[in-house]
Amino acid sequence: MSRTHTSDVLVVGGGIIGLVTAWRAARRGFATAVVDPAPGGGAAQVAAGMLAAVTELHYGEQTLLGLNLESARRYPDFAAELTEATGLDLGYRRSGTLAVALDADDRAHLRELHALQRRSGLDSEWLSGRDCRRLEPMLAPGVRGGLRVDGDHQIDPRRLSRALVAACERAGVVFHRTWAEELSVVRERAAGVRAGDGDRLSAGQVVLAAGSLSGRLAGVPDDVLPPVRPVKGQVLRLTVPKPYAPFLSRTVRAVVRGSHVYLVPRENGELVVGATSEEQGWDTTVTAGGVYELLRDAHELVPGITELPLTETRAGLRPASPDNAPLLGPSGLDGLILATGHHRNGVLLTPVTGDVLAHVLTTGELPAEARDFTPLRFSARATRELMEQPV
Repeated sequence: MSRTHTSDVLVVGGGIIGLVTAWRAARRGFATAVVDPAPGGGAAQVAAGMLAAVTELHYGEQTLLGLNLESARRYPDFAAELTEATGLDLGYRRSGTLAVALDADDRAHLRELHALQRRSGLDSEWLSGRDCRRLEPMLAPGVRGGLRVDGDHQIDPRRLSRALVAACERAGVVFHRTWAEELSVVRERAAGVRAGDGDRLSAGQVVLAAGSLSGRLAGVPDDVLPPVRPVKGQVLRLTVPKPYAPFLSRTVRAVVRGSHVYLVPRENGELVVGATSEEQGWDTTVTAGGVYELLRDAHELVPGITELPLTETRAGLRPASPDNAPLLGPSGLDGLILATGHHRNGVLLTPVTGDVLAHVLTTGELPAEARDFTPLRFSARATRELMEQPV
């Protein structure tokens, strides 16, 4: 027999974005619930946890840079608050990033990136190949130069997920461990969802934060469904035995044969290597080719990696929007708020997303730092106006 549960705020999706939204909503005094069959799962279980607002800068994404930097600025206080609320260590480290070049073309690309960073007011330092190897002795002898960015930090996304679940529980968030099957719309307003176990979950406001699945919730009007697609990423985890420690002191990354590769060392001896970026729909198969390419590229960057035990191979799905920026705030349907499309920046954007969504839930308005990321930029009218602009 189905039951009805009522809350002020219902969050669809229990990944880190949904969890931080629920935690912040509960802290604002809202009776809050989350519907997800496995809270704490999602793309964060595969993510490396780089908080790399500076080295992740890409051409054409300067608007997103501002939001990334703002979230990075908030991370120390956010991490401290979450640790205080739960007593859990998040693996937050201020160890920095070193982006290196292995050939002349990569060196020219890094020089261009350095110039873009400087024009954008970002702090990074150009190093010679010798200085890079002095900083990280395990680097390949052929390194031609690099960028040192001390302001890019890291966090362990799996620890972050566990801490957010614990924080939500302590704040009184109710978890419905089932799927959201269909959005309930009453008088042209989102009013809750029908859950997979048959229960009806009603709410004054619904937040759709289901990652790459956000565009597949039944009952959402076609012109409101977020245009989010899955982007597959394969990631490896290795273990650094004590005789090899410290293997790397900071995140090291490079572009090898046109593909980005990064190595993220953890204090517990884990080394994360990633990541592929594949438009493969909903496939999450770990492939021999993906593992080979990651290990091959990582070996060119840090040859000693072949001596390390390979302990995990995994694939996940990043939620990507058409412009690779998140969708934050009220949708075209009253009562339905979006928090999705974070692509490769979900972990980095966790603090600012929680703050933005709490503001929206309280006031109905997007704060200034998030106005460029309104879901309404992908409305039918906005798309039509964009298409009508002269080339």
